Formats: sequence, C-alpha cells, structure tokens
Amino acid sequence: MKRVALLGFSIECNRFAPVAMEADFAARCLLRGPAILEDSRSPAPRALGEMPGFIADMDAAGPWQPHPLLLAMTEPNGPVDHAFFQRLMDEWREGLRLLRGRVDGVYCVMHGAGLTTVLDDPEGAIQALIRAELGEVPLVCSYDLHVNVSDANVALNDAFVGYLTNPHLDMRERGAESAQLLRRLMAGERFVRAHRRLPIVPPTVSLLTAAGPYAEVINLGQERRAADPRIVNVSVMAGFAYSDTPFNGMCAIVTATHQGAADALADELAEALWARRARFVAALTPIEEATQRALTTDVPLAFADVADNPGGGGRGNTMWLLEAFHRAGVEGAVFGVIHDPELAREAHAKGVGARFEARFNRDSGQDPFSRPFAAEAEVVALSDGKVTGRRGIFKGTAMRLGATARLRLGGIEVVVIEGRTQCADPAFLEHLGIDLAAARAVVVKSRGHFRGGFDEFFDHARIVEVDAPGLTSPILSRFEWTRLPRPVLPLDEESAWR
Repeated sequence: MKRVALLGFSIECNRFAPVAMEADFAARCLLRGPAILEDSRSPAPRALGEMPGFIADMDAAGPWQPHPLLLAMTEPNGPVDHAFFQRLMDEWREGLRLLRGRVDGVYCVMHGAGLTTVLDDPEGAIQALIRAELGEVPLVCSYDLHVNVSDANVALNDAFVGYLTNPHLDMRERGAESAQLLRRLMAGERFVRAHRRLPIVPPTVSLLTAAGPYAEVINLGQERRAADPRIVNVSVMAGFAYSDTPFNGMCAIVTATHQGAADALADELAEALWARRARFVAALTPIEEATQRALTTDVPLAFADVADNPGGGGRGNTMWLLEAFHRAGVEGAVFGVIHDPELAREAHAKGVGARFEARFNRDSGQDPFSRPFAAEAEVVALSDGKVTGRRGIFKGTAMRLGATARLRLGGIEVVVIEGRTQCADPAFLEHLGIDLAAARAVVVKSRGHFRGGFDEFFDHARIVEVDAPGLTSPILSRFEWTRLPRPVLPLDEESAWR
C-alpha cells in the first residue's frame, strides 16, 4: 500500500483587512490527524472539496495508507497572525519528521493567496518545510485559481494543480486529479514544469470562466492538454490583487513529461493572455442607478455588492446598498448575508415577532467602510445557522453561520449572521423561510461565487454588479499598493511584456 502524508493551509488574504487569528480557523476548519479523514469521508464535510475529493479518489483506487497531519482552512481574511502560523509550522514539522522514510508521497491543499503578518509566501514556506523534512518524495499541491504564484510554489512541488472554474465548482475534481497525478509519481513517473507570469493584475469581476477573456485562455489550455499526452496539467492562474505581493500577476503553469512541450504551451498561453489584456476591466453600476433599477424592474434582479465580499476579505457589513434601497422605499428585496454578531445576538434575545430599532455596525471601528445604520425592524425568523450548502462552492459543505436572524425592514428582508462568510448559497436565506423565486431584488455580499449558487434564479443578464466602497472594490486605483510589481495592467496605463 502506498503511504501518503496529508496536510493543508488554505486562506485567501487581503492585506487591507484585519488580521486572521487562530479563532478564525477554529471556527471554520482546523482539523488534526484522523479527524481529517473522518471529515473528508462524511456526507457534509467542513473542509472544502479538495481534500474530500483526493481521499475519495484514493479510496476508490485501492488500498492505501493515509497519514493525516493538520488541515487549516478558513474564510478569506487579512494576513494570518504570524505567531499562530509558526505554531502550525512547528506542528507540521513534528509530524513530517516522524514520517521520514515512512511515506511514498505527499498531498498538500493550498489556496495560494495566503499572507502572514511577516511572510508574503507562507505556502512556499510550507513546501520548503516538506522538502527539508522529506527530501524528494513525490509532492502534489492543489491551488485556488486566485493564487499569487511564487517561484517556490512551482519549483518545490512535482505537479501544480489549479482550479479551472470561477465560480469554483471543481474543487473535488481537482482533489481527485491531484490523487491521480500523485499515484503516477509514486509509480515512478517524473514531471517537469513551465511557469510564465505577466504584468496583469485583473479586477476580480473580469475573471469568470463561463465566458470572457479568462475563459478563452483556460479553454485553450485544456484543448492543448487533451491533444498532447505529454501535457499532464494546465493551470492558468488569475491571482488575487488584494494580497499585494511582489509576485502578483496572471500566470500560466504547465506540468508535463517533456520540458519542451511544457515551455511551448506556457509561452502560447502567456501570449494569449497578453493579447486579451485590454479586456480585463471592471464595468460596474453606480449605487444610484442600481437603486433605480430595483425600484422599476419588471423582472427579478440580483445585485452583487462586489466591494464588500467576505470571500475576498471584506467584512460583509457595509450599509451603502441597504441604506440606499431602504431610503428609496424598495419593496420585495432580500439582503444577505450581513455580518453583525451583536445585532444577530440581540435579535435572538428579543425573539420572533419582536419589533425594535435594528442598529447595524454599532461598533464601527473595524474598517473605514463599516459605518452605522439604524432602522425599525421586526424579527421574522431565527436559526442557529447550521446549514449544509445546497449549490455552488458550498454544495454539500457543513457551514456554521452562528446565530442567524431574518429581519424585516419595511419592504426589505435582511438576513444577519454572527459568523462571516459570503452569500454564495441560497440555503443561507432559504433555511429561514425566504422564497427567493418571489423576490424582486436579491442583494448578495459576494463577488462571483453567488453565480454558482443562485444561477437557478438569475442568469448572467439579470445580475447587476454594483460600484460601492469596500475592502474588495474591483476599482484597483482606490488602494495604496506597496508590493505589487509596477507597472501592471490595468492599474497602470502602460506595461511591457515579452
């Protein structure tokens, strides 16, 4: 039986957001030893799909011997507290040291846009640790397509596996692909890699994979892979601007059995990205126009508050859209989900049917965008926030929203949660009795993953991406960058690449 070490570190870090602490990981997914296997094999795991997908594929392939160490995963946030990260590193080091000479391969779940309060590349540090403790044992790492690819991320593993879909719907498949590639490596095959980075830091809203410039290049890579058996994996990575690292920029990474084939395809994909560089732009709707559309629409619309996306480090609590819709008297609207622990707990204390003044962001010191807002409200429904995702990125995942309340503010229904996550799954709203099919307007705190969950209600033509202030605004000129390699497009008017 092949013996495989399992570990992971997955967080998307926004340098402008508050620091992520151990409690953030513990609240979402911090699993050790056999708990990783138990969770991954459960019907509704807490971990996102990569580790469950890997373990399921290994189980299906025949007997094997897993050695699970530590899986740390949480919602996108600010840089990770470095002291906590060092404790994780010490735990991984101890576990890996005990496995010296006792494992045939390693699988590591990464995100790739991680930061600590000290390091720009914690994922590279983890890979270096694996190599230092285990040597040249076959190592496969899987990455979110928002990875900021450092040289270490490519050089220190044997196969680079990145997501293909945005919204992310293929995490289990990428975990399974990682298992298949690791088995090939453990059987004696050897892979090479090619890596090309471009001076393009695209706005998040320009990175859908159903259609558009990014989709075209991803599809090109998969076509080339299917036609050439020497190509093992093609990953066209978008990056995550808000991490603000020296290695930000769109990348093409090709894993292959032949260096010449890998280099040629990486060059072709990089040239294809560069040829489309002018199309990676943000086209957003002003708040005033969005409010008018909500008032007058003849068809149901979804409004994405892309600048306050908890899936990119946003706090999930800005009031710009809610205040504008409420002031204008919009009827038949649903807002979800607003992160406000104090208000959620107050609604629980008052109980269903209570009427009170709902004061949002009464502690508004988190960031400059979390300004207070107050309105008369009725508590319509309450829950403990234990929800299993129904569609999209959270499908089949056990989510813990904390104390959750459905409030009615005039003609607007607002779902308030104690935890913090993006509104990417209809179940977050439906479990409180909300009929989304009957809503005239649904406002989500999400950048793009809601498209994978709410597509049964809203096609692309019925989605309005709103330009509001926030920590994840796609208008990149609104941030003070300190580490991005400059010049980069579209932040700078001109940039050269060859």
